Amino acid sequence: MLPLLPASRLASAALLGAALLGACAPAPARTAGPAAAGTPGLQVAAEVEADAAAFRAAFSDLGVAWVAAGRACVARAPEYRATCPKLPPVVDVAWDGLDVWAAVPSLAQVVTVDRAPRNVNVGRVVRLSAVAAYREDGSAVSYAGVARPGVLGAPSAALTGGDGVDYARVRGTLVRVPDGVLLRGAAGPYLVVTPGGAEAAEAPEVVTAAGRYRLAGGVLDWRDGAGVVRARVPHGPGRVGRVGQEIVTVSAAGTVRRFTPDLSAELTR
Repeated sequence: MLPLLPASRLASAALLGAALLGACAPAPARTAGPAAAGTPGLQVAAEVEADAAAFRAAFSDLGVAWVAAGRACVARAPEYRATCPKLPPVVDVAWDGLDVWAAVPSLAQVVTVDRAPRNVNVGRVVRLSAVAAYREDGSAVSYAGVARPGVLGAPSAALTGGDGVDYARVRGTLVRVPDGVLLRGAAGPYLVVTPGGAEAAEAPEVVTAAGRYRLAGGVLDWRDGAGVVRARVPHGPGRVGRVGQEIVTVSAAGTVRRFTPDLSAELTR
């Protein structure tokens, strides 16, 4: 018969055995590779998409209108005093001549933001242009309630281009609405008005006869037709557009700034 070991020695032996088994066991697999490496980029893209959807602005020769966090406002030139009526959550705004319209899905209506109060029953509208309100299914209606050409699916952005034609971004693709043509090029979440139409961009921009104005990376810059940066000024996040002969920006907090076309001077009220 083998001699019995003391309890203390039995415990030590058990611990030693467990340690040896642990040392021999295979190491847990680590998650790595393209999926993990690509996550930050996907997150940034999602954040840009969310920003483009939550904060929208529309510019005209009469001023700037915007919606941020569901609140619609308009600041008319030349005073640029903000008017922000009490409305249910708004998802988009657009200029239609003298009027600014707001899309209010919970009411299934578009309503005017200022001036004479008006409302039109249009269904659950998700995006607006200067001539049409686009519903969740992509169908469209004018501000007089008349059916207009639509798109296949809910647009994430819509506007009336410099050529007077509507453009929409649907599932990441830029579409010319009247004929449904898919336009190649950048597929960023921001729709940009150009003199000849519209394009999609990765940052807020506007294109005029003088060149391209881009608001990104903490600066507002102006590039000429050849893409050469001609001027830049420090500027926080926002949206940029043209109001008359001025370059105008607006932040989500409602700060409106005005610049000369060459960005050499910031204009005061």
